[in-house]
Amino acid sequence: MKSNRWLISLLYLVLITYTLITLLPFAWAFATSFKSLAEISAGGLSLLPKNFTLANYQTIFVQEPLFGRWLMNSAIVAVCITLLNLLFNSMAGYALARIQFPGNQVWFFLILAILMVPGQVTLLPKFLILKSFGWLNTYQGLIVPSAVNATFIFMMRQFFLNFPKELEEAAALDGLGRFGTFFQIVLPLAKPALAAQTIFVFMGSWNEFLMPLVILSDPEMFTLPLGLNAFKGQYVSYWNYIMAASMIFTLPALAVYAFFNRYFIQGVAFTGGKG
Repeated sequence: MKSNRWLISLLYLVLITYTLITLLPFAWAFATSFKSLAEISAGGLSLLPKNFTLANYQTIFVQEPLFGRWLMNSAIVAVCITLLNLLFNSMAGYALARIQFPGNQVWFFLILAILMVPGQVTLLPKFLILKSFGWLNTYQGLIVPSAVNATFIFMMRQFFLNFPKELEEAAALDGLGRFGTFFQIVLPLAKPALAAQTIFVFMGSWNEFLMPLVILSDPEMFTLPLGLNAFKGQYVSYWNYIMAASMIFTLPALAVYAFFNRYFIQGVAFTGGKG
């Protein structure tokens, strides 16, 4: 019994240490967003600013005319990609789990094979295809290639395999067709899986840097991760502005995680009969 207490105490100590290590860089970045460039350049790891200032936030909103556009671009792209992924990944996962059609297993193993291909390998083919469509420097060029994701098709398939068939059979007896059953019965009860997908897809698209870097050249079409790079010059990097913009950049991702986290936690104990 005494040894168990020591183990529990050790576990809490490790978790607290890990939490502090994880939060310290974020706390330093948050404090640095209220410092002047001169204070940052002077060095030191003090968390509290010597001369507290809001000038960094005022500058990026007032003196950087494209910052609001970058923020809007990121929001449009991330929201559209998330919604399309929720629809298409769920439909594909449900079809693979429930509908027996010719080539069902072939498509499933093809999706598994796609998971083994690094995303960087497909960058050049994507660029050439988008160029042939005339979609460089466009919203559709950022959104369409990311509208589906093999990882979450696989995840949704595994989820729907455990979904109780009795609910679908009852819906069929009530006269609902395949689409009606999916949209009115199955999808509303898949909140935990959808919440997990929302968190990961939104954060992935919100933080995406490489794909916009490849296909965007017009500063007005930059997303926020790409726009933040504009504050880094060849000779001077304005870390005060970068930290302030990074804090604003972090808020939407935190809001999405905070809102959907309760559904995500429910997914751990989801039995198929709960929403």
